[in-house]
Amino acid sequence: MIAKDLITDEIPPLTHTDTGDIALRWMDEFKVSHLPVLKNGNFVGVISESDILDKMDMDETLDVLFDHLPRPYVFENDHIYEVLFKVSEHKISVVPILDKDEKYLGCTSVHQLLSMIATTGSIKENGAILVLEINQVDYSLAQIAQIVESNNARILSSYIMSSPDSTKLEVTLKINKTELTSIIRTFERYDYVISASFQKSQFYDDIQERYDSLLNFLKM
Repeated sequence: MIAKDLITDEIPPLTHTDTGDIALRWMDEFKVSHLPVLKNGNFVGVISESDILDKMDMDETLDVLFDHLPRPYVFENDHIYEVLFKVSEHKISVVPILDKDEKYLGCTSVHQLLSMIATTGSIKENGAILVLEINQVDYSLAQIAQIVESNNARILSSYIMSSPDSTKLEVTLKINKTELTSIIRTFERYDYVISASFQKSQFYDDIQERYDSLLNFLKM
């Protein structure tokens, strides 16, 4: 998925002649803490709620209040991972999207990104989650997939987390089965460390325990 597929029509840009008060009201209305700013149709930067609140006169226009604005953006053909990187790098709630000539096309929001990730990352599909802890030098997605598939299952999605001060990787797998006992046992036979698992059996055991507790309470 690329950036232009993420553009939302729900969040309009500000113009340089809008006041600080207007900007704050729009941010409140659209539930964001940043908005793109255009001047004569050209993208000039991103304004933040905190920057506006630092100013004394909210009735002044943005071009009077600010001499310079940060210009985080992505190009329309950038991958969704680049969009996520911009959000993380600049701590912004909206990401402006430009064409190759840097013409403003629209923006996407963190909310929109999370909605798309929930769809593209197989989060909505039925299954269970397994988290492995692996030495970086031992990581092999091919071997991990082989172990899963040997149990008549398949990996729907996966992602890796690492820390600069550690040689370990945390590998999270979404698997198309709701019960992982046999898969976990196979991983353990190959000396994999299971950090966590979230599966149907645990969920229903928890629900049953809560139900039993309720019944015992009602009998008191």
